Amino acid sequence: MIELFTSRTPNGHKVSIALEELHLPYTVRNINLPKGEQKEEWFLQINPNGRIPAIIDHDNGKLAVFESGAILVYLAEKTGRLMPPDGKSRYAVMQWLMFQMGGIGPMMGQANVFYRYFPEKIPSAISRYQNESRRLFEVLNRRLGESEWLGGDYSIADIANWAWVRTYEWSGTSIDGLEHVQRWHKAMSERPACQRGINVPVPHDSVKAADMVKSGQKLVTR
Repeated sequence: MIELFTSRTPNGHKVSIALEELHLPYTVRNINLPKGEQKEEWFLQINPNGRIPAIIDHDNGKLAVFESGAILVYLAEKTGRLMPPDGKSRYAVMQWLMFQMGGIGPMMGQANVFYRYFPEKIPSAISRYQNESRRLFEVLNRRLGESEWLGGDYSIADIANWAWVRTYEWSGTSIDGLEHVQRWHKAMSERPACQRGINVPVPHDSVKAADMVKSGQKLVTR
């Protein structure tokens, strides 16, 4: 059994989507980030960096794994799925996974900070990270014009990148004009495992309400 320590963030969703795709049994521990639960000593024993997600594989000697990219590789290797075992195809997946870890994630994360959260609005910082995020989307678009999926076949590379790209509006960026990214985004959004994975942990009522408003659904209040 996999024990998943997570929260409703793109990095957290990468792992829950993968677990759903792989049909691995798992339990969820929702880490309260605003309260700083990720910095408590018990969690630092699992992830010394005090970040989510992390897992404990109770079927493998209670092995703890942190860093979302490392967890994705671990799960793929554990099951023999979502990443080729060797050869050029394996490195195609690995390089697009690293592209997300080193590019898409950090740049969109900084766009989020300066566009949404930072108390002082600094136009040069906002535009710098939004523009770089858009440039990275264009790199994805070029690749997805060559291949249906980033690594050739559907893989952890697609999961990792989509978990972030799907939040482009929150970063104040756009995928307008990127037809291949739009096609891929739609295909990912329609996968049942992706739909389940982005609802882990189960969203609280305010998140559900915001999602419904965004999608144009009618809210029912009691």
